[in-house]
Amino acid sequence: MMHHALWYSEVQHQFGREKALEILHEVCNKSYDTQLKRLSKILNFEVNDNVPDFLLQMSENELEFLKEGVAVNWLSNDGIWFQAVEKAYGMFDAKRCNDSCWGQFSPLEAWSVKRLLNLPENSGLDGLKKALGYRLYAAINKQKISEETADSFIFSMLDCRVQSARKRKGLEDYPCKSAGIVEYRTFAETIDKRIKTDCIACPPDNHPNAYFCAWRFYM
Repeated sequence: MMHHALWYSEVQHQFGREKALEILHEVCNKSYDTQLKRLSKILNFEVNDNVPDFLLQMSENELEFLKEGVAVNWLSNDGIWFQAVEKAYGMFDAKRCNDSCWGQFSPLEAWSVKRLLNLPENSGLDGLKKALGYRLYAAINKQKISEETADSFIFSMLDCRVQSARKRKGLEDYPCKSAGIVEYRTFAETIDKRIKTDCIACPPDNHPNAYFCAWRFYM
C-alpha cells in the first residue's frame, strides 16, 4: 500500500493531479485484476464478475459490518499517525500534517467515489449529495442533508465518531475546522468544479447540540 501510494504521489508531483488520476484509473483496473487472480489461486477462492465469491455469499448485514470495520480501521490509522506526529513534534505540526494530508486524500476519495458511481464531469449538487453518502465517514458517522434548494443544500455531521469519543471522555471538541475547510471544499470541487463550499460551524466554533459541524454547498 505504501509503495502504491508513493507511486501516485510522485506521478502527481511530476505531472499534476489531473494526469496522475488518469494514470491511477488505468493502474487500478490492471492492478486489481492481476492481484485478485493471483490471490484467488493462492488462497483457493472463486471469483465471480471480478468479486471474490465469499463476499457474494455474505448477507447484507455482514457486508455492512465489514464496511464499517474497514472504515473504522481507516479512521484509527489516521488517528495513530496524528498522535505519533503530535508526540514527536507537538499539536501544531500534527495539525499541519493532518490538514495537508486531507488536501491530498479528500479529492482522491471524491475521485474514487465518482469513478465507482460513474458520475459525469458536471453532476452538480445531485452528484455531490450522492457522493457524500459513499465516503468512508458515511459508514461510521451520522450525517444529514437539509434545506435543499435548486442551487444549494446544507450538509450536517450529526454524530462524529472522533468528537463523540472525546465528549465521552470529558474532553473539548477537537478543533478540526482547518482540516474540514480543505476536506469538504476539495471533495466538492472534485465532484464538480462549479460547486462552492461555506463553513456554517465546525470546532472550535460554537455549534448546537444537534450537530458537530455543518457545511453549505452551492452553485
